[in-house]
Amino acid sequence: MKGEDAVVAVSLSRSFGAVKAVKSVNLSIPSGEIYGFLGPNGAGKSSVVRMLTTLLLPTSGSARVAGHDVVTEPTAVRLKIGAALQEAALDDKQTGRELLELQSRLYGLCGPVTNKRIDYLARLLTIEESLDRLIGTYSGGMKRKLDLAVAMIHEPQILFLDEPTTGLDPISRVELWDEVRRVNEEKGVTIFMTTQYLEEADYLAQRVGIISQGRIVAEGSPSELKRSVGTDIIVAKINGQTSGPAENCRQVRGVESVEVSGNEITLSVHQGSKVIGPVAIALDQYGALVEDIVLRTATLDDVFLHYTGARLQVDAGIAIKEVP
Repeated sequence: MKGEDAVVAVSLSRSFGAVKAVKSVNLSIPSGEIYGFLGPNGAGKSSVVRMLTTLLLPTSGSARVAGHDVVTEPTAVRLKIGAALQEAALDDKQTGRELLELQSRLYGLCGPVTNKRIDYLARLLTIEESLDRLIGTYSGGMKRKLDLAVAMIHEPQILFLDEPTTGLDPISRVELWDEVRRVNEEKGVTIFMTTQYLEEADYLAQRVGIISQGRIVAEGSPSELKRSVGTDIIVAKINGQTSGPAENCRQVRGVESVEVSGNEITLSVHQGSKVIGPVAIALDQYGALVEDIVLRTATLDDVFLHYTGARLQVDAGIAIKEVP
């Protein structure tokens, strides 16, 4: 696949009966990139991954992975990819080493090659001390690391990770992020990672695609996406209706855009330190009851709000949901 993008999708779509889960998704992911696919539950992330990994046929459109068509050449695709999906298929009665040996045999690897590969992955993912223990004794974070090792046993060119840290505690999540980055940097593996964690996409991904209701609504590096909504963000929390105060804020010089989500008014501005005073005055002139007003730099959550009109919200660092 020299000179060819690792993942290419053209108008990729999938329907389940009358429900259009994925709507004309276009992707072009260069080899060696970590690509973050960011969106809430139900946005279509997992359906896209299942199509790219040949587990689900597209309704329309096309995709090529590692230079092969996912519909007409599924076997060739599977030999070039690894996949760690949301539910790790691990047998608690096996040891980690036994599982890796079984997976290597399924790919036709012989004993010396298998042993060398297992030793390398154990060091890379820091699971050496746990390999000969039963998987049932592993922590959640250790199981995710083992699942990653299983996906990499045959040296894939592309690794698909579907919400790899969902359900992990914050420390285990950061540890897994470091392992994923090490895999990319040391082996040059292309990584396609779906996530609903803003900080995960910001920390790991070189480019991010934001998906909402089955469509990619924005794409770029995290810094590019943040710049697209303004260099600074002012957030005013209002006690009462927000449409009138928001309209007053739109008239303030320096305000680029105004979004309303629940009882919050979010303004994208330039030179926020100069604009926050006039914004406060505009709110006071309307008679708005302001509970709080803050100035900060833009985040990927602001980007998501700007392009979709909804926020991604973190609940105790474990789950994120879309606000209606």
